[in-house]
Amino acid sequence: MPAGTVLPSQRELALVLGVSRSTVTAAYGLLEGEGRLESVRGSGSRLRGAGVLDRHPMEGRLASFDARAGTADLSSGALPGLGDVAEAVGALTAGEVASLLGADGYHPYGLPELREGVAAYYRAAGVPTDAEEILVTAGSQQAVWLVAQALVDPGDTVVVEDPTYRGALEVLRARGARLVPVGGEGADAAGLRRLCGAVRPRLVYLQPTAHNPTGRSLDGPARREWRGVLGELGLFTVEDTACAELSLDGDGAVVPLVAGLPSGSTVTVGTLSKLFWGGLRVGWVRSSPQVVARLAKIKTSVDLSCSVVDQLVAVRLLAELPRARAGRRAVLRERLDAAEELLRAEAPGWEWTRPAGGPALWVRVPGADTEATAQLARRRGVSVVPGSAFSPVDGFRDRLRLPYARGVEALAAALPTLLDCAARSGAQGAGGGGSAG
Repeated sequence: MPAGTVLPSQRELALVLGVSRSTVTAAYGLLEGEGRLESVRGSGSRLRGAGVLDRHPMEGRLASFDARAGTADLSSGALPGLGDVAEAVGALTAGEVASLLGADGYHPYGLPELREGVAAYYRAAGVPTDAEEILVTAGSQQAVWLVAQALVDPGDTVVVEDPTYRGALEVLRARGARLVPVGGEGADAAGLRRLCGAVRPRLVYLQPTAHNPTGRSLDGPARREWRGVLGELGLFTVEDTACAELSLDGDGAVVPLVAGLPSGSTVTVGTLSKLFWGGLRVGWVRSSPQVVARLAKIKTSVDLSCSVVDQLVAVRLLAELPRARAGRRAVLRERLDAAEELLRAEAPGWEWTRPAGGPALWVRVPGADTEATAQLARRRGVSVVPGSAFSPVDGFRDRLRLPYARGVEALAAALPTLLDCAARSGAQGAGGGGSAG
């Protein structure tokens, strides 16, 4: 944390961490003694510039990918890779690679064959698309980052759902955006129209299909209403479809909500990483050629080209997409059934709505402070993400995101700890924050 950061009050921090206030008092005293903290009566405690911590704590989403021995990891919904990836890699021929070696290997917009393949993917879904409207990125996360860099200036208002994808929240906050939520566990087009009577957003970020973290998908009437409002207001719209290929129903690709709106004021983000394997860093942006060129210019400042080999593999995987999609859906449905059965039996007071897609359940834990629950659970070897991590306004403190897609075993092993920590966090909140032991 930077110098000048105001730390929470001792009482507040003790409650969230689930420790006694005397422990926090002692910790603050140690920091002050080392010259790292300045406490002023009536003004709280601020970090000083002197002193550098020996190691940086793992915070935010980075902690989800920090492999630690002895930890039951429920912090990430990422799926293990499909065998299709290994087959596609093995099918590459020396001739295919050799044909590319005569050039420098830099393709700022993406390998032409892959750009055309992604364009064909949209055309098959009934959305006319040319290769010039596609920019290949290193996964959907880089795509969202590029959009923020290109279109958002510090202080700009960005409308997001509440909750929403925490990776997008991190990117937009780092850009200095003013995040304004619309809706509550469900996108609210009418709410957007009311909001725009008072403020003009720079852009709107939406996940209409297999929403992360709730798993919900907008139905036909809701999608038409959103499309109408966005077109009427002329708002630049970013539709993130990263998890759309993990929908539990349907047979084909999902038509983007922004299809039919002017491509110059829309961006669709997609990826192969969610369906096939997170280690395959291939995503894309679909937009007008002018927006694509602007994003590509920014991309070259940090990434001259995505891996050509990964892109060759992706070209082959696009041909296998319908079969891979159907296989994933069958497995996800089976594992979702098992997870719901487990929770109904072991956590009868917990509440959720069956998701339409995605790898996780969005669970309400009545009476619990899930931030404190997550802190307590981590000490006991269970890593889980509280609902507030997905909220632009620190909401949903009674929610947990519980991944089910990798199998019910990890959830079953961690559930007793989560139940106990949730009960203790509720008791601490009711009692004003005593020691958790």
